[in-house]
Amino acid sequence: MSKDKLIIFDTTMRDGEQSPGASMTLEEKVRIGKALERMRVDVIEAGFAIASPGDFASVKAVAEAVRDSRICSLARARAEDIDRAAEALKNANASRIHTFIATSPIHMQYKLRMEPDAVIESAVRAIKYARNLVEDVEFSCEDAGRSEIDFLCRIIEAAINAGARTINIPDTVGYAIPGQFGETIKTLLTRIPNADKAIFSVHCHNDLGLAVANSLSAVLNGARQVECTINGLGERAGNAALEEIVLAVRTRHDLFPVETTIRTQEIVPTSRLVSSITGFPVQPNKAIVGANAFAHESGIHQDGVLKHRETYEIMRAEDVGWNANRMVLGKHSGRAAFRARLEQLGIDAGSDNSLNQLFMRFKELADKKHEIFDEDIHALVSDTQTEVAETYKLGSLEVTSKSGTKPEAKLSIIVNGDSKAVTAIGSGPVDATFRAIEAIAHSGTTLELYSVNAITSGTDSQGEVTVRLNQAGRIINGHGADTDIVIASAKAYLNALNLMVANVERAHPQEGENI
Repeated sequence: MSKDKLIIFDTTMRDGEQSPGASMTLEEKVRIGKALERMRVDVIEAGFAIASPGDFASVKAVAEAVRDSRICSLARARAEDIDRAAEALKNANASRIHTFIATSPIHMQYKLRMEPDAVIESAVRAIKYARNLVEDVEFSCEDAGRSEIDFLCRIIEAAINAGARTINIPDTVGYAIPGQFGETIKTLLTRIPNADKAIFSVHCHNDLGLAVANSLSAVLNGARQVECTINGLGERAGNAALEEIVLAVRTRHDLFPVETTIRTQEIVPTSRLVSSITGFPVQPNKAIVGANAFAHESGIHQDGVLKHRETYEIMRAEDVGWNANRMVLGKHSGRAAFRARLEQLGIDAGSDNSLNQLFMRFKELADKKHEIFDEDIHALVSDTQTEVAETYKLGSLEVTSKSGTKPEAKLSIIVNGDSKAVTAIGSGPVDATFRAIEAIAHSGTTLELYSVNAITSGTDSQGEVTVRLNQAGRIINGHGADTDIVIASAKAYLNALNLMVANVERAHPQEGENI
């Protein structure tokens, strides 16, 4: 029996970026966009073009770099938002403008301060305006999960008549329950006379831990697009996780009358890339992409899997990328093999000079650990591409830590060409190192996040460190990777300081708007 196509709409770079501290640079967004393209994601929401010059540039860059997925920009129901989105998308191979307005009584009264009829007029005007600029327009009813069904029917019918061909029903605040949310989708499809002229979509937040369940319930009741993110990244408790949606539909094909075109072998590599860029580690027991997702410790489970895998596994680890793309490079690998692996991973090394810098770092790492995996390469690229002019550069670092004494860090930093040395003590080796750096930098920042993630398994694994510094409201993320965690920590802190001096602000720019 033929099945309907379920459109996968990824909003990692828009809603996912609204997670505090998860902002991405233009180069990082392009890398994620290329990874999503390899995964065959149908629609990629690259950002909110009017939010800031940086977001506009990122949407534009992704639109120009990605050719096989449709690129989308979010826009409020305002002409200036829509113009900005269209401008950012003009070089896309396929584009979409995603415009929205709030539809719940609480939002219309307290946020918009608009009467319902005026909200409908605004939505219709925005959709018609957008249709004059692009062919593909999506309309979202913000806070649809708490909207009145009669009003939803009215505004959606008007939106479809105005030219919207995708209608998104967001559970913006994660309020819905699966049975009720599925019934809402069914009711809308039944009651709206022109519902057959549009694809109905859902965008569920995870405040009650039900984003995936609500999305799947909607699919069973007629939704044919799901908006989701890699690793469930997103505002507050996050969004529906792309990997869970795709694998649920695929694994329970007996229940779902739909199929996706997602290349599932790219899921784990993309998950790790997003985790590396954002500094948000994936919890070990996370479905599909967690380190323990296919691990078995119980003797009974191990015995069953050894006898017949399907006794305790409903999916194959290989099918989601756990054993994919595991070509091992080492210190004897040449430049050609390194370049070829970058190309296979969808990484553009840029100029010959940039490639040489990456290759030198690769060789340095290969001297420290025997095998270099894809995750190590992604970390090398992230470490290189987040570099700016090095006001602060690590000279040397010596840390003493032994029982019965406080750890001590002896540090030298090259500041604008001048070497400065200091010694500091702390509650641990990393704390002592950060205190030593601050004794020189006097940055006036507070440390809001310190995150360590082992890039691969084994005691020689690189540790990837993310630090988040706050300087009077400016949020800066710094990244560093090394086989020595303390050195990786120092690199991350100095990277954040250099970004701060260069005025590279990575605080998310979405002005509090979300769907």
